[in-house]
Amino acid sequence: MITFALDEEQSMIRDSLQGFAAEVLAPAARAIDESGEMPADIIKQGWDFGLIAASIPEAYGGGGGERSCITNAVALEALGGGCASQAVAIMAPGQFVGALLDFGTAEQKAEHLPRFAGGQPVAAAVAIQESQFGFAADAQRTTATRKGNGWVLNGEKRLIPLGDRADTFLVLAREDGGEGLGAVGAFLVSRDTAGLTVSTENGTQGLKPVPKGQIKLNNVELPGSARLGGDAGIDAARLISQARVGAAAVAVGLCRQATDFAIPYARERVAFGEPIGKKQSIAFMLADMHIECETMRWMVWKAASLLEHNDPGAVKASVLAQDYVRRKAVKIADDALQIFGGHGFIRDLPLEMWLRNARTLTVLDGPVSV
Repeated sequence: MITFALDEEQSMIRDSLQGFAAEVLAPAARAIDESGEMPADIIKQGWDFGLIAASIPEAYGGGGGERSCITNAVALEALGGGCASQAVAIMAPGQFVGALLDFGTAEQKAEHLPRFAGGQPVAAAVAIQESQFGFAADAQRTTATRKGNGWVLNGEKRLIPLGDRADTFLVLAREDGGEGLGAVGAFLVSRDTAGLTVSTENGTQGLKPVPKGQIKLNNVELPGSARLGGDAGIDAARLISQARVGAAAVAVGLCRQATDFAIPYARERVAFGEPIGKKQSIAFMLADMHIECETMRWMVWKAASLLEHNDPGAVKASVLAQDYVRRKAVKIADDALQIFGGHGFIRDLPLEMWLRNARTLTVLDGPVSV
């Protein structure tokens, strides 16, 4: 039987994170967006929930829990319902950890995972996005060429969450001139590796406070042990699907936040003698927003469930969820703004910020992952 019911642990995680999002993330969101700076204490408070460390095996100092794409999607939506920017900044290292758990060799796990099992936030970054227009995750221009027992990487990556401060990068690259996702590998690159240049990203329209970096790889030589998964490599389609679903989950949280914000205003705002929420055009708009939030959530959870169970249909489900969220999230954020009319553009209110964040979430591949 198909069920969308959360188990007791997932419900507790959702409720705790929704409370944290409402009490801590949401009140600070506008000031953080205006300053363009992400406070270290916000990341630390999010890290204290132990969401990343919980899935790390006890052998590496973690909580020993099972990695769950569904639980991660629930957590990302809950945090996104407070502030998408803070959600991404808190959870971005989880993408690095998830890739290690899914594909890393025993040696790679032993080297990197213990750092993430402690109480202090660790900045590590997954570099997926590239600089060319019309970027597609399966069309990597960054290349990895074999040289003896090692590899040589060349290319450029942009919009890397926490990339300005990361000490280790997981770089996706096209191996030996291959084509498609089957030819995409991932490589662990230390910040101090010769030929790697790290710089701060120029800025973005949305998710402004999220620390971002860009890297250039100029004949970066790596040993064979730097290839994630060793000789087995990675399942790039799975890794990218997890990134797509993660971003979509944050967007669902943002859309729920925008919808919940618009409903009380429509009940209270009086025009032509009655609340605007009684006007059919507004009532239908709010109903559609609610319906689309529910639809997006089920599509994200379905894709996450298929990923969790290694179902062959997971890649298709993640693409469908990403496409649907990309089309609907921006519309929901814009409809919420329109309900407020001219007030929606006033920076005292968060509506224009949500619209910018929704647009940015729907054009980036992989700021977070389930």
